[in-house]
Amino acid sequence: MSERDVIDPEVSAYAEAHTTAVPQFMRRLAEDTHATLPVPEMLTGTVEGRFLEMLVFASGARRVLELGTYSGYSALSMAAALPSDGRIISCEFSDTHANFAQRHIDASPYADRIEIRRGAAIERISELEGEFDLIFVDADKPAYLDYYEACLPLLAERGLMVFDNTLWSRRVIEGNDDGSEQTRVLRELNDRLAQDKRVICVQLPIRDG
Repeated sequence: MSERDVIDPEVSAYAEAHTTAVPQFMRRLAEDTHATLPVPEMLTGTVEGRFLEMLVFASGARRVLELGTYSGYSALSMAAALPSDGRIISCEFSDTHANFAQRHIDASPYADRIEIRRGAAIERISELEGEFDLIFVDADKPAYLDYYEACLPLLAERGLMVFDNTLWSRRVIEGNDDGSEQTRVLRELNDRLAQDKRVICVQLPIRDG
């Protein structure tokens, strides 16, 4: 087990094997991501995708905001749990990623539930109105603190905000800090969330946190 692994790989594999399998179009998306896009480890994957789907279902969310579309896996996972009139706005800076995701979204049963908005996420956030029941942040890490403060006013009273990669391959833990800007910001975010009296926070060791 590497010092960067958050969960023992055998435990991770067991968890995935005992999580409800995804439909064929999601398997094709995962395969295409690994074959086509750089940094395929950014793919949400079965366990985290099903977890996001469960959060949407259990919370009864109807309006979702996502920062960081990548290949569209997480948006499609959440869309599966939305009611027929539910909607996801997914913000993506990279045209390459947005084009890839749009192709797979269009081929899915949930194309009418997902809208990709291109450009810098912080700019797209400023254009949004109304409340979101769930906000999923999985975009550029140095901007996480800015995303938090910009998104919090958009969150419904009983809404959920979910940040990905908050354990950052263990680099946020004392003694593992690599001195990078991403690690500094994620450590500061984790500290702020734990101390912020406006929210109730729980750190989950699912994949990379």
